[in-house]
Amino acid sequence: MDLTMSLNDLKVIAFDADDTLWENENFFRDAEKAFCKVMAEFEEPDKTMSALFRVEMQNMELYGYDIKAFTLSLIETALKVSQQQVRPEQIEAIIAIGKQMLQKDVILLDGIVDLLDKLYGKYRLVVATKGDLLDQERKLKKSGLLKYFHHIEIMTHKREENYRELLNHLDIPAEQLLMVGNSLKSDVLPVIELGGYAAHIPYYTTWIFEQMNPEDIQSDRFFELKQIHDVLDLFEKAEE
Repeated sequence: MDLTMSLNDLKVIAFDADDTLWENENFFRDAEKAFCKVMAEFEEPDKTMSALFRVEMQNMELYGYDIKAFTLSLIETALKVSQQQVRPEQIEAIIAIGKQMLQKDVILLDGIVDLLDKLYGKYRLVVATKGDLLDQERKLKKSGLLKYFHHIEIMTHKREENYRELLNHLDIPAEQLLMVGNSLKSDVLPVIELGGYAAHIPYYTTWIFEQMNPEDIQSDRFFELKQIHDVLDLFEKAEE
């Protein structure tokens, strides 16, 4: 494949939001630690975490991916781990963990503003993220990044059918899309399967459900990058 011709054909660059534009997953890790402290009298932290993951997996299709879903799973896990002995004040403490997460400041990742400045006007820039509509809208407004984006797509899931709907909305074929994100499973694999391009930029912590080996993705439309600014290198190479 001619990389130069391929990248020159791009019309849209889509960005994941959480852990691509701004910090997110570390707040979940902190919340899990706080939850384990609340539950310490009932179970050891590693067993509490295992129980929480099982509950989250069982609830995923029903609740989706967001802080509210996470909080409901925390409460359900507390009931299971404590064998229904968890006290009202402990439930209140768990609800407070979720509320604190929803009120976190939006902390942009290094380099994202500079990258958007350089790409703005050259491509249609899109946010393609999953999660709770209200929470993601809140973060986008607080981020100061809305001015860069042609379209915002907040998905319940990130599967091939969801990206296909996005492509239909943008009225482009898959080969004119580059998706940039931190999750191989959600941001890369579905787009590659549709015939688009995807750049993976790892975040320092990733939810276990989203983890997979980048070597398992064998495609010349897949780019493994180290940092967000490396996206520019793709286009510089294409222009050489």
